[in-house]
Amino acid sequence: METTNALSALSALSHESRLAAYRQLVQAGPDGLSVGDLRERLDIPPATLTAHLNVLRFAGLVRDQREGRAIRVRADYEQMDALLAYLTENCCAGSASCAPAASCPPRTNKASR
Repeated sequence: METTNALSALSALSHESRLAAYRQLVQAGPDGLSVGDLRERLDIPPATLTAHLNVLRFAGLVRDQREGRAIRVRADYEQMDALLAYLTENCCAGSASCAPAASCPPRTNKASR
């Protein structure tokens, strides 16, 4: 992934509603969600969701498919993986013993101690 693509993706995710929409789509898995279902989950006006989805589409983070009268939106996992790889490619200066946070054990909640 090139820096300009990473900046576009990070910029798209830098808004609370877009980040929430993207996270919902990632959680939904490869089947994605209809725009209507996504709108209901986020409880935002249709025009606002359309604008946010356009930003995510432009950044290559989501793709959609018309299904009759509905539009199904899916997270683009290849783009997500490319962004994660870009962000971690120089982790620990390339040391083989470096483990990105995704492979680290879960953090403990201080309140549960």
